[in-house]
Amino acid sequence: MYLRKFLPVDAQTILSWISNEREFRMWSADRFSDYPITPSDLVAHYDECSSSGTFFPLTAVDENDIVLGHLILRYVNEKKNEVRFGFVIVDNKTRNRGVGRNMLKLAKSYAFDVLHAEKLSLAVFENNLPALKCYKAAGFCELNKSNEAYIIFDEKWNCVEMSISST
Repeated sequence: MYLRKFLPVDAQTILSWISNEREFRMWSADRFSDYPITPSDLVAHYDECSSSGTFFPLTAVDENDIVLGHLILRYVNEKKNEVRFGFVIVDNKTRNRGVGRNMLKLAKSYAFDVLHAEKLSLAVFENNLPALKCYKAAGFCELNKSNEAYIIFDEKWNCVEMSISST
């Protein structure tokens, strides 16, 4: 597996892994007002975010260029020493096979070695137990429950902040 720059053609495959609005919100929180979104919506969102030069959508593929996973990295401060992971998703057919952990390992290397981050961070909904387990297996540590909570489907979804540093 390796990471490459997200291509617009990847959007259809990535969105096909989301089967309902609950999964969509677990993946994207409130970043999109509508559900479902189209591949064009995702590409437009990424194009808008990428114009700043601080946003890096990546796709995990195998040696046959089959898309296995996806995530975005973005700088969170002007010093460009912290990179935030987001929109992390893997193909449902590859779950529980280490694909997510391997993708995160590659993304960590990219963030530290290419983007020169000193710290990596992410937030995950506390009710997304498979994702929490995957992030811990990839070396992320829970910091705390974030003050950030979302009301989704009339439920309060709390976030867990996680991080890892280069030292």
